[in-house]
Amino acid sequence: MIEMQDVWKTYPDGSHALKGITVKVNRNEFLYVVGPSGAGKSTFMKLIYREERPTKGSIFVNGFNLEKLKQRKIPYVRRNIGVIFQDYRLLPKLTAFENIAFAMEVIEAPKKIIKKRVTEVLELVKLKDKSGSLPSQLSGGEQQRVAIARAIVNNPTVIIADEPTGNLDPETSWGIMKLMEEINFRGTTIIMATHNKEIVNTIRKRVLAIENGQISRDQVRGEYGYED
Repeated sequence: MIEMQDVWKTYPDGSHALKGITVKVNRNEFLYVVGPSGAGKSTFMKLIYREERPTKGSIFVNGFNLEKLKQRKIPYVRRNIGVIFQDYRLLPKLTAFENIAFAMEVIEAPKKIIKKRVTEVLELVKLKDKSGSLPSQLSGGEQQRVAIARAIVNNPTVIIADEPTGNLDPETSWGIMKLMEEINFRGTTIIMATHNKEIVNTIRKRVLAIENGQISRDQVRGEYGYED
């Protein structure tokens, strides 16, 4: 599903964000990415959906070698990757329904299919009654649910979630995690960067720890392992 081989990322100022990362993520896995702030977690995530490019090494996603990918093929790869951000990144003037539908309009899906699929994912994230609400009329947890619905509406094979519970209260965070588990159960691979020790230690999944740009731990049903 996803494979990195000796991946390095060096920024123009000479700082090494990642140093020799080699890892495989299998289909339908749920992987936590943990580590101190500034360890390289966000860079690791961005490389998967080609927001960043490695300085050295190879990255394969769904059979595509991202380094050798022609520019015109990038949208095809990204169609199979849903991204969820900590700050939601919803379009403020669009309703919940319209924010989700926008992800399908971009790939020119037929209107009839858009309406059916958006209604389905709104039901999955338990927001059917909020479909006509603007982001400003929704709570933080509801906004994150819309962001998740948008990420899954095109049936991606992989979800990249960067601190999806970072701005949420504990009760809302658990609701979001139940939803993420449900999405994973339905067959989607999930890679989730998090600082939430309680979630990682309670909902046990594979844990990849990154420290100083290198993998320090890779454990099946691992622990968070940090005090922050």
